[in-house]
Amino acid sequence: MEEVLLDPAQLAKAAVDIASDKKASDIILLDIRDVTAFADYFVICSGNNPRQIQAIADAIDEELRKQGAKVLHREGVAETGWVLLDFGDVIVHIFGAKEREYYRLERLWNEAKTVVYLQ
Repeated sequence: MEEVLLDPAQLAKAAVDIASDKKASDIILLDIRDVTAFADYFVICSGNNPRQIQAIADAIDEELRKQGAKVLHREGVAETGWVLLDFGDVIVHIFGAKEREYYRLERLWNEAKTVVYLQ
């Protein structure tokens, strides 16, 4: 099977779609290119429990891998309420509700442009 490499915007939007398919809530896609140099996009979403957080993370990893993307770094575990998937130009954060409220990445990165927001 031939690999199809996605540009960062397509990769980020694909991650949003996959998270949505796995019933993630409060999905937000931030364009952080004008704010920082270490990545182009953040995808931030929430899961209701560790099992769902794990399912969202695994689905994003698996589906994006099929599209030619590779996780460069994976951090956190579902049981702690936070998993990070680093695809280089796109970083995906999957939180539990309490952890998302605590870290408030949307506020921390409030200068970033919101591309997509799905409640």
